[in-house]
Amino acid sequence: MRATKAADLIPSGAIGALIGYFGCRLLYGSLPPLPTLAGLTLLVLAAVEAVLGYSLRSRIQGKSGKPVQALAAARAVALAKASSLLGAIMLGLWLGVLGYVLPESSRVSAAKQDVPSAVVGAACAAILIGAALWLEYCCRTPDDPYPDDRRSTT
Repeated sequence: MRATKAADLIPSGAIGALIGYFGCRLLYGSLPPLPTLAGLTLLVLAAVEAVLGYSLRSRIQGKSGKPVQALAAARAVALAKASSLLGAIMLGLWLGVLGYVLPESSRVSAAKQDVPSAVVGAACAAILIGAALWLEYCCRTPDDPYPDDRRSTT
């Protein structure tokens, strides 16, 4: 399994942005007002992943007395990969919404009220991406001090 790269996330975010923007263009008049704190669920997930990352990192590095089972680390990596993809899609979606409501906010009062919702959602999605990448990074094994498998005889 390879580490998640920006090239893995950018296409998903771009598709999310297109859906968000064109969805607003087509359906904005029939949508209810966006809840200001709608994006906070992503922030809660990011906090859980950040805490899990710190815990796993200390255990993998041997600073904690409890070792990490390989299956637990694999599950954490799968969660991190899924969450970074979700964060990229949601970031794109919220940026697409923001791209529509920001220019319209000078003319439409509903759009002006939806700008904070889009900003909060985009910020929380970006934080989720960061936390997911952190969790994935924390699940890496420490560097092998003997990469060519020769042991020191001292």
